[in-house]
Amino acid sequence: MTLAEHEVHVWSASLDGQLGLYPYLATLLSHDERLRAARFRSPLHERRYVVGRGLLRVLLSRYVDRPACELIFAYNEFGKPSLDKEALAFNVSHTGGRMLMGVTPGFDIGVDVEAVRSEPVTDGVAEHFFSVREVKDLFDLPEGLRPSAFCTCWARKEAFIKGHGEGLSLPLQDFDVTLTPDVAPALLNTRFAVGEAREWTLHDVPSAADAAHAAALAVRAREVRIVERTAHFSPSEVNA
Repeated sequence: MTLAEHEVHVWSASLDGQLGLYPYLATLLSHDERLRAARFRSPLHERRYVVGRGLLRVLLSRYVDRPACELIFAYNEFGKPSLDKEALAFNVSHTGGRMLMGVTPGFDIGVDVEAVRSEPVTDGVAEHFFSVREVKDLFDLPEGLRPSAFCTCWARKEAFIKGHGEGLSLPLQDFDVTLTPDVAPALLNTRFAVGEAREWTLHDVPSAADAAHAAALAVRAREVRIVERTAHFSPSEVNA
């Protein structure tokens, strides 16, 4: 698979729908990944982790034309992953049995998929995580729309933070994103770097979202073509 200069590929996958690949994908993992998998107390969570890491390796191997089992991951001080000695940039997110991965030719990217909250949104929760502007936008909405908007806001903010690569050392209250259903995804401003908001594109990912989930990506580029794809492999494709 190839990426054009200003292209972003976004892959969504059902981990639960591909648990049958577990025996094949487990053979692709590194020693460290297998140790981490063994630490899960829940067999389902362990299998989801193995399938997610295996699918990540299979997808990335198609871009760099290297065997999936030979890929080496590097991590910055905040835990953001990259492929050792490769210009390709990627990011990945999981929630429950869902996985989302974004790939670019090299510019910064973050992705996030979140489950919509079932409980009512309260002022205290939003004020703890969101900016003043975001809290106002959230509570200007009818109560029935707030859980979905909260989840949308969280996914967009998390995607931006992951794309920035500095983890939660970047205060959540120091930047604003849109969150209401009538406004397109956008990073409105950042109070830690004047003008940085103009460098980023925020995008919702319909192929990974439904009434119970929100999904978003953030890329540090303005002119991008976003291609959404679904990852679903057979055992023969995984071993190809």
